[in-house]
Amino acid sequence: MKSKTSTPVHVVIIKPKTGWQLIDWKELKEYKDLIYFLILRDVKALYKQTVLGFSWAILKPFIKMIVFSIVFGGIAKIPSDDIPYPLFVYAGLVPWEYFSNSLTRSTSSLISGSGIFTKVYFPRLIMPIVPCMATLVDFTIALSIVFILMFYFGYAISITIFYLPILIIIMILTAAGLGMWLSALAIQYRDVPYGVQFLVQILMYAAPVIYPISWLPESYRIYLAIYPMYGIIEGSRAAILGQNAMPWDLIGIGAISAFIMFITGAYYFKRKERIFADVA
Repeated sequence: MKSKTSTPVHVVIIKPKTGWQLIDWKELKEYKDLIYFLILRDVKALYKQTVLGFSWAILKPFIKMIVFSIVFGGIAKIPSDDIPYPLFVYAGLVPWEYFSNSLTRSTSSLISGSGIFTKVYFPRLIMPIVPCMATLVDFTIALSIVFILMFYFGYAISITIFYLPILIIIMILTAAGLGMWLSALAIQYRDVPYGVQFLVQILMYAAPVIYPISWLPESYRIYLAIYPMYGIIEGSRAAILGQNAMPWDLIGIGAISAFIMFITGAYYFKRKERIFADVA
């Protein structure tokens, strides 16, 4: 009598996750190849079929530096803490350009990527974070010009440059946190991206891009520090040029604010995620 061999049966059980988990880091790790592909796609798409290519990452802040140096440094006579105004303003423009570009692209990420996430599943949280990572390429290219300007004006690289990675992390958290907030709103309210274009212009003048913090009353600093880019820009200038002490009080308050933005942004994004496919 032949014995019957039973074929193995694979059972897949689908059940909701238990516990409170804002970001599933394990799932994001499983999609690391997709994240890499989307970052590469964003970098290539940004300068595809352009004559100057990656040179735009240098030209945009460089042209602004020239205009600001003439208008604010030359005509308005805004002080620059005894630093040549072109170098002073360009060192502030580099982190600002990263923030403004990341925020603009992150806000529109769900709208532009609706053709992808409505057809296949992957963690939607990837969408607003990818532009913040892709824009680091522009940031790195633009940052290299700072060192050329330092050499031109006779400035040596200080050991404080090693503080720069801390500021970059805070900068990414700020852009990603606001990006998650605004992208979740933009997919439902399509006028949000238009409003962001005006918002970044206002936020630039609230940050010390064209003026030093020493130009403002001391009593204002604690309130302005809640805006993370305030400490990031001033801290980046101090870390790169090494002329002023690191404003750790501003950086610390800004870091707390950036962390809160990131956590609340992720929470709001996850809460609204179920309606994305319906309103896209």
